[in-house]
Amino acid sequence: MPYVLFIFALFLCLLPSSSFALEDEVYIEINKTTNQLTIFLNDISVYTFPVGTGKNKHLTPEGEFTITTRVKEPWYLPKNIAGGSPRNPLGTRWLGLNVPGTGGYKYGIHGTNNPASIGHNVSQGCIRMHNEDIEWLYRNIPLGTRVIIKSNNSSPQ
Repeated sequence: MPYVLFIFALFLCLLPSSSFALEDEVYIEINKTTNQLTIFLNDISVYTFPVGTGKNKHLTPEGEFTITTRVKEPWYLPKNIAGGSPRNPLGTRWLGLNVPGTGGYKYGIHGTNNPASIGHNVSQGCIRMHNEDIEWLYRNIPLGTRVIIKSNNSSPQ
């Protein structure tokens, strides 16, 4: 496994952050049961991050989606909190998902101003990450990346 991580790290260092070789498939799997986000390269798990998901099993949608929006320093519109504010519950980055009827701005993977919430079922449906983790995803995962959200340990495909 360390060899795979080294190859993936080398792969990311050699290519611009938003490009991947055509024959390689990178996708994300989010497991609501374990509160983990895993990045796969050609069906091999290469990175795993802790996340926070919905307060109950129905809040975070399950299925296959794609990343359709990317926002640096997102505004929290319900309370009109500016991006970059330490009060902003969305943290420093937003990767929006194409959940039907949402335009990529209702459900997403984002940072948080409450790092103690990571690893727990606490959100209104989004996937929360530590700010440094979402910033890594923002730099390295392009628009159009497939995201699978599930609540069990079944096969990712």
